[in-house]
Amino acid sequence: MNYEELILSLYENQMIKFGEFVLKSGQPSYIYADIRTAMSYPYIFKTICDMFYKEMEGLKYDFICGVPYSALTFASGIAYAHNIPMLLKRKEAKGYGTKKVLEGAYNKNQRVLILEDVVTSGASILETTGILEDNGLEVKDICFLMDRNQGGVDILRNLGYNVKSLMDIKTVIDVLHKNHKISDLDKKLALNSLVRVN
Repeated sequence: MNYEELILSLYENQMIKFGEFVLKSGQPSYIYADIRTAMSYPYIFKTICDMFYKEMEGLKYDFICGVPYSALTFASGIAYAHNIPMLLKRKEAKGYGTKKVLEGAYNKNQRVLILEDVVTSGASILETTGILEDNGLEVKDICFLMDRNQGGVDILRNLGYNVKSLMDIKTVIDVLHKNHKISDLDKKLALNSLVRVN
């Protein structure tokens, strides 16, 4: 499956939707990518994991860590398939036991590669990098499936992170329009809703 086929599969399985949506940032959007559902479609899930792994070639890291919750499944799939150590960052610290927010066996100064599904403002990624760095770990590289073209990538790069994206939302819109999956109006409304966050 190539990138265009993946985009069409995501759309056909309702992981890319058009209509009236509100993003985590509070911004309205006419296009919404809900990639978490990929775990229910093994072929799509494996394709995304394989694409991530190919994008990771040449990067140096001791662990991978998926941004919770949506990228955890991809990180787990890649870790299992390629025998890569993984760390798990919780949304919030446990209220019992060790009360950790970061799970895994690691040492200070080890390097972690971050994985994410969709980037808008980069806020969820920065929550994760903040916890990792507070625990003495080093983050240099971030890989994600889709850039929403709303400024998050620029924010991350300006903070010194090396960012690698598999695709961007404008390409997604173009592929769906070219293949007659969405109308001219859908394309216009989707592109017009991509307001920069910075």
